[in-house]
Amino acid sequence: MRSAIVDSPIDTNAVLAEVAKPGNGASVLFVGTVRDMNDGREVSGMEYSAYREMAERELGTVAREATESFGTQDVVIVHRVGALEIGEASVAIAVAHAHRGAAFAAARHVIEELKRRVPIWKREHYIDGTREWIDPTSKEFDVKAVGAQPVAAHAASPTHDSTVPNELTAVDSESAS
Repeated sequence: MRSAIVDSPIDTNAVLAEVAKPGNGASVLFVGTVRDMNDGREVSGMEYSAYREMAERELGTVAREATESFGTQDVVIVHRVGALEIGEASVAIAVAHAHRGAAFAAARHVIEELKRRVPIWKREHYIDGTREWIDPTSKEFDVKAVGAQPVAAHAASPTHDSTVPNELTAVDSESAS
């Protein structure tokens, strides 16, 4: 388990490699990147700032909670601060577990808790020269919008992994790995 706030580009391959172990049947890597459009406005870059001491402490707490809740020590969270350009990674979260359901759920838990609790702020820079602070919790994930279904609707399914909280997983027709 590791968490860090960094000032330089994130090596996503290295983050993923940190969680690779022979007993893990699934590895999930989430990479948040700076996009060129937000709410219909063209973005030219992003600036992240943090109350560093508190952010590092809370990021560590989120990582610990994920390891305890999802039964794996293989959790790595790295968040970058400073000025970022379009396409650069702002956050990388790698989780590995014996089973894919738990790996996906843990990664999802980490990004949602990070956005909700960790004092990291982002300021978008727009093509027109204006800048605006963005609330990281302003947009909620809509399961229906992406076509996934909560596992709770299929809890009796043989593919259901009972170690994963129902609200954090999606139905998968393949056998559990």
